[in-house]
Amino acid sequence: MRITVFGAAGNVGSRIVAEALSRGHHVTAVVRDAARAAGRVPAGAELRTGDAGNARDVAAASAGQDVVIGATRPAPGSEGELVAMARALLAGAAESGVRLLLVGGAGNLTVPGTEGRTAVADDPAFVPAAWRPIALACTEQLAVCRAAGADADWTYLSPPALLEPGVRTGTYRLGTDELLVDAAGASAVSMEDLAVALLDEAERPRHRRARFTVAY
Repeated sequence: MRITVFGAAGNVGSRIVAEALSRGHHVTAVVRDAARAAGRVPAGAELRTGDAGNARDVAAASAGQDVVIGATRPAPGSEGELVAMARALLAGAAESGVRLLLVGGAGNLTVPGTEGRTAVADDPAFVPAAWRPIALACTEQLAVCRAAGADADWTYLSPPALLEPGVRTGTYRLGTDELLVDAAGASAVSMEDLAVALLDEAERPRHRRARFTVAY
């Protein structure tokens, strides 16, 4: 496949690039500043500059591709950029007729045992006060995707409560709108295995115009 990744120099984005390359895909890694991306984007990817918040940049970088992936994450204090980027990614991908896979947040999932009444963003056990702004931005990000309807071919991946660098096991569980937790109540997956799940979805689509989540 020909895959474009926005946010390719980030913690999650770089792992997505690495996973895609390991499967033999051609990857275009898009970053805002090529100089700052040095050493952060895996070798083998085609590097280009572009802004995920600019629909024209998105359309240009996704033209002729099979999939475009958004793995951007704004700096603290700039959480509102996440929503603007979602709109631009949706618009640009729709213009190019390319499927969009968006890495979102866990805050818009529901807490197990609450029958869908409590969002993860509203439970301090999962989302401390310092994380709440990005959790709320992710909630709006998903709403933007759902409002796009049939205008764009999108998929939204919500990570579990804890997403950290780790090891690639190649295993994970799938869910839809409820936070996945293990027998001990933990909700986690490594960034490496999140990348595995995302590339599995890219290769074998199961959640078109829908959200899904993963965890161990």
